[in-house]
Amino acid sequence: MAKVTALIFVTILLGIPAATSVTHSLKYFYTASSGLHNFPQFVTVGMVDDQPFSYYDSVVKKEIPKQDWMAKSESPEYWEAETQKSIGTEQTFKTNLDIAKQRFNQTGGVHILQFMYGCEWDDETGQVTSYDQYGYDGEDFVILDVKTNTWIAPKQQAELSKNKWNNDRADLVNRNNYLNQICPEWLKKYVNYGRCSLTRTDLPSVSFLQKSSSSPVSCHATGFYPNRAEMFWRKDGEEVHDGVDKGEILPNNDGTFQMSVDIDLSYVAKRDWNKYECVFQLSGINKDIVHRLKKPGIRSNECK
Repeated sequence: MAKVTALIFVTILLGIPAATSVTHSLKYFYTASSGLHNFPQFVTVGMVDDQPFSYYDSVVKKEIPKQDWMAKSESPEYWEAETQKSIGTEQTFKTNLDIAKQRFNQTGGVHILQFMYGCEWDDETGQVTSYDQYGYDGEDFVILDVKTNTWIAPKQQAELSKNKWNNDRADLVNRNNYLNQICPEWLKKYVNYGRCSLTRTDLPSVSFLQKSSSSPVSCHATGFYPNRAEMFWRKDGEEVHDGVDKGEILPNNDGTFQMSVDIDLSYVAKRDWNKYECVFQLSGINKDIVHRLKKPGIRSNECK
């Protein structure tokens, strides 16, 4: 689990599949922390297609629907059962965090234990990909190799846990059944609940930004959905790679996404800037969204 931090979740760029095929995902993130002030010691978030649909933390002590379609589709009994499950998981994770700190001979300071599990499902091929892994203080700790259904330990401090869990054959069978059977079925059900929202297409607002006259020019797209998107710079019909820095796709507060791709044009004459164009591609849309760079259209923080 790469660079785990509290409630900062890695958005996975799936690429742009064929129009007839979409990969859906169901992911759960459990985060236990110590040493963080004004922040819950335990948080869970459930996400469908990178959209949060359920939330629990150690302050509210209640499982909360984060999407209207989820709130309308499940009964109060469902949410009460999920609340009780999360309360039990909270105690387990607080204990596991203490164990991890002991393994690393740590006492004070900020420490974070995170668990991520879930599955992806291709709605055309039916292929299922699953994952089940722990991270501690931003690094991989224990990972389930789903192909062999065995735990592996990237860290020496996780060897005890790895050996103990690999000897629990009943738990391994249950995990394998959940990841390959139950998880995809629940994912299909949630996708059906939120189909109108999850299968929509929102086009982005695209703008050019530059901090100063000597800074790279950033092509920024925001407000798009889904997050299966690509963006790049092009000149004279050819994609440009030199001096280009592409950022990650990040979530907005309204459920849409944003991304940027920067280009260094310091070596290019200003009169030639209009030869460059920013190209945005969105899954489900066959036509590229192209914006040609024009010097007057660049927004800047620099004083005039």
